Amino acid sequence: MKTAFVYHPRYLEHDTGPAHPERPDRLQAIVEELKRRSLWSRLLHIEPEPAERKWVETVHPAAYLDRLEAFCRSRGGYLDPDTVASPQSFSVALLAAGGVLAACDAVLSGRARNGFCALRPPGHHAEQARAMGFCLLNNVAIGARYLQRRWGLERVAIVDWDVHHGNGTQAIFYEDPTVLFISLHQHPLYPGTGLRQERGQGAGEGYTYNIPLPPGSGDADYERAVREEVIPALERFRPEAVLLSAGFDAHRLDPLANQEVTESGFARMAELVRQAADALAGGRLIAVLEGGYHLQALARSVAACLECWMA
Repeated sequence: MKTAFVYHPRYLEHDTGPAHPERPDRLQAIVEELKRRSLWSRLLHIEPEPAERKWVETVHPAAYLDRLEAFCRSRGGYLDPDTVASPQSFSVALLAAGGVLAACDAVLSGRARNGFCALRPPGHHAEQARAMGFCLLNNVAIGARYLQRRWGLERVAIVDWDVHHGNGTQAIFYEDPTVLFISLHQHPLYPGTGLRQERGQGAGEGYTYNIPLPPGSGDADYERAVREEVIPALERFRPEAVLLSAGFDAHRLDPLANQEVTESGFARMAELVRQAADALAGGRLIAVLEGGYHLQALARSVAACLECWMA
């Protein structure tokens, strides 16, 4: 079976302006790199449909979605100092969430071995009723609920290696023992959450696992964290599927952080996570693009991960 690759040209229509780091060029750079390496023709290409509101509302209240849609229709603008929405952004965000659902369907039905969603806007900072950090809808959280409610899975793990802590994903599942959330991130850094003592609450206590890494951490530090902390946590939880919030802004060239990870480092992490998914979750691994703002570093890192998953 092939690796599914989810992409849609409409993802480029989310207009953040020429100076914004989260821009359409990010996806164009990924596509060009995959074609340059001749990986493009080896992927199972999936063109998604917009997510139905019923699936999005498993995470986000209807009132929030209505406000966001109205804001976009009224010409958009800044939702906070970092987060921009244009007139097309709400429909594109639904299409991004739909991309994750399409990848879940491909992997769970056996059409694809695993999947990668090259989409925007990203999602892991979006809380239930709040857009922030470039994110409008929490794509990976919607995917986790979809796996549970459409496909009947009981335990879903989310691994987040974006350089910024996935505060939105953590908040959504903070009291939920059926979704394990593991985050590796630079600390201190935006948004300021993700301390080790943030472990979940109530029934969800122990199902949030934060691994803050100091500035200057590189390939060896990240691989050690995956081997010594991420993999054992997954083994204890025994997920039926693994979702990966795949941000690539921990790269040494990225302008928004201070880490030293290389393409080889991302490839090694990708291989370790894939091995864990193979051993624990029947190979059910779906990666969802989050950050990564140096175009060449982003494109090369995505390609390096896909080469591992396609092997």
